[in-house]
Amino acid sequence: MQDTSLEDASIAERLSQSARFRRTMVDCQIRTFDVTDQLLLARMLDVPREHFLPPELAPLAYSDTGLQMNRGGERRTLLPPLVLARLIQGASVESTDTVLDVGAATGYSSTLLAGLAGRVVALESERSLYNELRSNLDSFGLTKVQTVLAPLPEGAPKEAPFDVIFINGAVEANLDALFAQLKDGGRLVALKPLSGDLTGRASKAVRYEKIDGGTGYRVLFDAPAPVLDAFRRDEQFTFF
Repeated sequence: MQDTSLEDASIAERLSQSARFRRTMVDCQIRTFDVTDQLLLARMLDVPREHFLPPELAPLAYSDTGLQMNRGGERRTLLPPLVLARLIQGASVESTDTVLDVGAATGYSSTLLAGLAGRVVALESERSLYNELRSNLDSFGLTKVQTVLAPLPEGAPKEAPFDVIFINGAVEANLDALFAQLKDGGRLVALKPLSGDLTGRASKAVRYEKIDGGTGYRVLFDAPAPVLDAFRRDEQFTFF
C-alpha cells in the first residue's frame, strides 16, 4: 500500500507557500500601486496565478514583470499583476456588469474579473491559449465565464453589448468594432503607447467611456506594455 502522507504534506506546503507569495504580492506590489478596491485585493489573494502559467514560468508568477506567452507565432505578454490590478480597478466593474475580456490568454484576468462582475466573456484568438483558457476556467468551476475563439478586434458581437471591455495590453488601432459593442455609459480600458515609442516601455493606461453615442477618454496612470499584434497600426510609408 502506497504511503501518501509525504505527497500530501508536499502539496500542502506548496499551497501554503503560494498563499504567502500572493500575500506578499498584494501587500508589496498591488497596494503600493494605488490599488484600493477591497474586493479586487481579496480576489488576488485567492487566485493562484501560477495555475495559469506553464511550468517554466510558474516561479515568476508573483514577480512584477510582464511574462512572455508566445504561441502560434503571435507575440503575447501577460501584464504584471500590479498593472493588471490597477487597470481592472480603473474599469469600475460592478456586480451586475457584463465584461468582455479581450486577449484573455490562459484565463487569469477572466478569473479575477469573475469575482467582480455578473458575467464575463473571455475572448482569445490563439487556439493553443484558448484551449488552456477553457481548461483552466473549467478547473475553477467558473460557470459565469463564457469563452469565445475569434480575432481580438472583432470582439464578441453575439454577446454584446458590454458594460466593460477590458483589453490585456496596449493598443494603437482597430478598436471600432469594440467601441460599437459598448453599452452607452460603458467603459473600455487598455494601455496606449506614447507616440513614437517602439519599445513598449512608454505607455499610459486609458479609460474610454461611451456617452450618448460618442466616446471620450481619460488617462489613468503610466505603465509599460507592448502593443498587442492584433491592435497594431498599419505601417505608413511616405515616398519623397
